[in-house]
Amino acid sequence: MPQNRATLIGLIAILLWSTIVGLIKTVSEGFGPVGGAALIYSASAVVLLFSVGLPSLRRFPRRYLLFGSVLFVCYELCLSLSLGFTLSGRQAIEVGMVNYLWPSMTIVLAVIVNRQKTSPLIIPGVLLAVAGICRVLGGDQGFSFSEITRNVMDNPLSYGLAFSGAVIWAVYCVVTRKIADGSNGITLFFILTALTLWLKFLLSPQPPFHLSVAAWSSLALAAVVMGFGYAAWNVGILHGNVTVLAAASYFIPIISSLLAAFILRSHLTTSFWQGTAMVSFGSLLCWWSTRAVKP
Repeated sequence: MPQNRATLIGLIAILLWSTIVGLIKTVSEGFGPVGGAALIYSASAVVLLFSVGLPSLRRFPRRYLLFGSVLFVCYELCLSLSLGFTLSGRQAIEVGMVNYLWPSMTIVLAVIVNRQKTSPLIIPGVLLAVAGICRVLGGDQGFSFSEITRNVMDNPLSYGLAFSGAVIWAVYCVVTRKIADGSNGITLFFILTALTLWLKFLLSPQPPFHLSVAAWSSLALAAVVMGFGYAAWNVGILHGNVTVLAAASYFIPIISSLLAAFILRSHLTTSFWQGTAMVSFGSLLCWWSTRAVKP
């Protein structure tokens, strides 16, 4: 496959992923946080079975099967439930933004665990990303600690899950890179995530489904987006320009917020966009710090 075409497919994956926040929230409003997430991952698993397939598990390193599956399932649970349990569209977008701390966390963890070479640029990068989250959570009050605390305590479960997910995904990115040995267990991981969510659905009381055309449409879109998003990204990473894809991926918070605001019909203030830009550029600066080191 030509590199330019593969890079374009990878960029499409970034665009698809940027719709996840809005779609998961919309699906949860119709099917409940747990039921909606279970339906999304079940449908996405079917999409992946037909697009990626289920490779021979015997060829996978055992450590990758164990640690990779546990970390992936835990992250996807944190992501989907953190969005599903939000109280409004605006809060869902804020929670999604907390989750986007994972790029800068991944770089920091790579430096600590893998001895990744880096420059001093990583320090302002991390500070800028964290400051951006504070700016988002502070609302119109800016960097008000009391306002940030009040905002988080309004729904500590969602914000806590989103932050935990960011940490878990950073660990997943660093750990699986070392133990996967080129294996791709994405289809299996989606199946395991769906099964875990259905188990939680059956073992705990759940709200009734509120079926509507919008809910079913969002479910179908979310399944396609998640399934084809991962499949397209895999093509981009294997055959495309990784540098272009890596740089573009750090702008997902901005694109995601824009699309989520449209899907959820939420008004986002100037301070929110300032914080979003800080998160994106902080993460980009962290990434650049690993490229600015001279051999």
